[in-house]
Amino acid sequence: MSTVVKFDPSVAAAPDFDALIAGLQHLPGSAVDLKSVDDRPLYGTTLYIANCALETRFGPYRAYIFQDIIDKHYVIALAYGDIAQAKMLYTRLHSSCVTSETLRGCDCDCVQQLEGAFQVISEKGCGILFYMMQEGRGVGYLGKSRDRMLVQASLDQLSTFQAYAAMGLKKDHRNYDNISHICHLLGIKASFTVLTNNPDKVDALKSQGIVVAATEALEFEPSPFNLAYLTSKAAGGHILTRPAATKVKRALPPEPVVPFMPHALPEAKRFIYSASYFLPMKPVDNDVLLTDRQFKELFSKNTIDRYMAGPKPLVLGYQLIRENRFFVKIDTDNLNAFNARNPHDPIVDLLTTPYWFRVHVYYDIVTSQEFVVLTHGTPHVLDIPVVRLHSESLFNRFPLRTVENRDKMKVSVKHIVTYGVGAMLLLYNDGRGAGFGAYATDLMLGESGHALSTDEAYRKIGINYDSRDYDASIVLLKHHLPNEKIQMVMNSPSSLVKKPEYAEALKKHRIDVERWIFIDDES
Repeated sequence: MSTVVKFDPSVAAAPDFDALIAGLQHLPGSAVDLKSVDDRPLYGTTLYIANCALETRFGPYRAYIFQDIIDKHYVIALAYGDIAQAKMLYTRLHSSCVTSETLRGCDCDCVQQLEGAFQVISEKGCGILFYMMQEGRGVGYLGKSRDRMLVQASLDQLSTFQAYAAMGLKKDHRNYDNISHICHLLGIKASFTVLTNNPDKVDALKSQGIVVAATEALEFEPSPFNLAYLTSKAAGGHILTRPAATKVKRALPPEPVVPFMPHALPEAKRFIYSASYFLPMKPVDNDVLLTDRQFKELFSKNTIDRYMAGPKPLVLGYQLIRENRFFVKIDTDNLNAFNARNPHDPIVDLLTTPYWFRVHVYYDIVTSQEFVVLTHGTPHVLDIPVVRLHSESLFNRFPLRTVENRDKMKVSVKHIVTYGVGAMLLLYNDGRGAGFGAYATDLMLGESGHALSTDEAYRKIGINYDSRDYDASIVLLKHHLPNEKIQMVMNSPSSLVKKPEYAEALKKHRIDVERWIFIDDES
């Protein structure tokens, strides 16, 4: 018969509290000095996920990926040079902006600030950029899109901050507490020179005990589409001088925007239709889109041949496309130089003539994520719209040497605009739907030699080849199609074979693909 020994706390030896704490807490620099590829240091609310190298147009960076364990947003720390030994680091706190960094939107200055910060940090030789998934000043894309809808409906008479107030929002919902946690995990002791126009970011860093030695502005010339936004930022306390000094005039959407209350889709009540507004998109390959009327008016006084002549032509060519529209290919360098000398010549308007897409934003009560659909043109019943399910890559938001996903986005946009009617659904999740954390871990395992392929990495992570919800995506796309016939843009025939769920979703919802457009066939 065994004897049961009961624990008696009254006679137990006092625990070594220092040892207990040492066994729990990660030391400074623990996310850099990893003992195992399986280590996941945690400090405060910030969990280290992975790290990998990134080759940018401005030199080699190392990306350290973290995730907040409370609200689950990612923070990517992009380091250049020896950040641990540096006495001073050029630093940027950058909030994500899907519209400018992925969708080529030109109604803000976010992508200019992002790439400008990369350039400054590289030129200075040492620094770090914190990329924070805090879209729309921390309210998410749903809140941001409703702001855009309201501002456009007011014809820019309402500012972004007034729209936020009308919706019951503060002017800024961002939180920067993760920064001090990351500095601990990366062993950063340096003071910061902060690349920002926003004094609130400086105050947020100082409140965490981070030494801010100086600030440097990142300001760019406004465009007709972001002037109102930048003016509202200047009025809200940002250090911006150009909005008040510019001669640029504001441009309005091509059609009226009518705000509406969020409502569930009758045919799929999991989706709450939350906002719709116009996005001015930067043209692809400098091919500016003009209607027949615009083309004739622009070249009524001076023929297009005149602008194509000479050693520094402003126009490199033009092409008639479907529905009597034109692509006019411009030389932006020559046209910008011409603009400086001849600002009143109507040809310079081609520098700021966008592709107009309508953005539709849905909130999914099943996944708590936002779904974004972009539509172009006015579909008629006999049209066969060009359609794309586009998987985003967060890393492709950065100025990398190779931006495969961004290039696929451009090709897809070009096909949609050329036909004149189409739709694109943005799939946010990296890693074929497994999420950005899984994608970054895949890259880390491959780079460190712990996996020889993505398939092997996925097996070690414990995820399937493809986790994307094609069924939900097709339901949403169908809501924006004039009929059940489409032209579908895909990467390649082999990618279609590897994704049986893709074809099954099309069949289930009775979508007839009359033409497959394979991007890889055009490269």
